[in-house]
Amino acid sequence: MPIMDDESDDFAPADEMRCVAVIDTSLPTGKAANAAAVMALTMGARHPHLVGQPLTDASGNQHPGLIPIGIAVLGAPESELAAVREKARSIGMDVVDFPVQGQQTNDYAQFQNLVRATAPGDVRYLGVMIYGEKRKVARIVGRYRLLTDRSSAVATGAL
Repeated sequence: MPIMDDESDDFAPADEMRCVAVIDTSLPTGKAANAAAVMALTMGARHPHLVGQPLTDASGNQHPGLIPIGIAVLGAPESELAAVREKARSIGMDVVDFPVQGQQTNDYAQFQNLVRATAPGDVRYLGVMIYGEKRKVARIVGRYRLLTDRSSAVATGAL
């Protein structure tokens, strides 16, 4: 249940573009996956050209096309997501964000009301997805690493 920025930049060739989700590292795996999926669905609707040609297996069965440029799913502290969003918006990237209220209710009208009642500076995000030129995206998200499952990292002693 994201909020969208209506400006987009589709002028660069696809191989010069990048789509990245930055997700709150403190979210449990299921909630992180939910936030990434919801934002990806919205980004795909905003940019239908991101869907690749159908895939065909060895038996000739067709499978829906997927995004040829991929979507990196990175992790960041929740406290940094608003800044990621603002940096991307300020240089004209397309941004889809996921406010915390999106996981507080299954009722979209209630979700809208919760966001409407929140001052812009008080909106907290569970995730931000950005789409834009590779170099510009890298400057914003280059410090973040792939989102990892904290429970498996704890079990292996990586944390």
